[in-house]
Amino acid sequence: MNGKAGLKNLVPNRGRGKPAPLLAIGLAGVAILFAATLGAGAAKPDAEASRAAFMQVYRVLTSPRCQNCHPAGDAPLQGDDSHVHTQNVKRGATGHGVYGMSCNTCHQTANLSGAHMPPGNPKWALPPAGMKMVFQGKSSAELCRDIKDPKQNGGRSLEALVSHIANDDLVGWGWEPGEGRTLPPLTRAETVGQLKIWIDGGAACPN
Repeated sequence: MNGKAGLKNLVPNRGRGKPAPLLAIGLAGVAILFAATLGAGAAKPDAEASRAAFMQVYRVLTSPRCQNCHPAGDAPLQGDDSHVHTQNVKRGATGHGVYGMSCNTCHQTANLSGAHMPPGNPKWALPPAGMKMVFQGKSSAELCRDIKDPKQNGGRSLEALVSHIANDDLVGWGWEPGEGRTLPPLTRAETVGQLKIWIDGGAACPN
């Protein structure tokens, strides 16, 4: 065998599209490593992470922008101190107030300009009397159990609950409440993100 022939035998036959054995092994190793990295990144949160995420959501749900429309009684709450609504406003059967004092008497389709002026949204209302979905005064464990219970949350699955918080116009008002009102402690996107972590970890509730 002359020198050229020996060299030719050491070079992979690229014309037939066959990779060198070492190259194939290397590519396979990279693929395995990449798959392992993806698998590690896709690991679901555990129950501890789930509970921690819910505690972040709980901070939002019990902020004035949320709990003022989820009161323990039949009167909505007002202000950053969550005092009982003036004018003797009541929930009513449908959550839209009672005859002669319906919510849309003062609450229009959008916030009125100026600090502490009546807020507004086309869907302005409390939850109906048959499903009050109370946030006010609930412990984190109680509220966790309530919001994932379809009998308490309007018949929603956990996935529907995420969509409700992420997309509902009236829920979104909480992050656009008008002048003079504090915002929830997390942004809407952050709240949805924590809600998803909670669910991905099994929707675990605080002890």
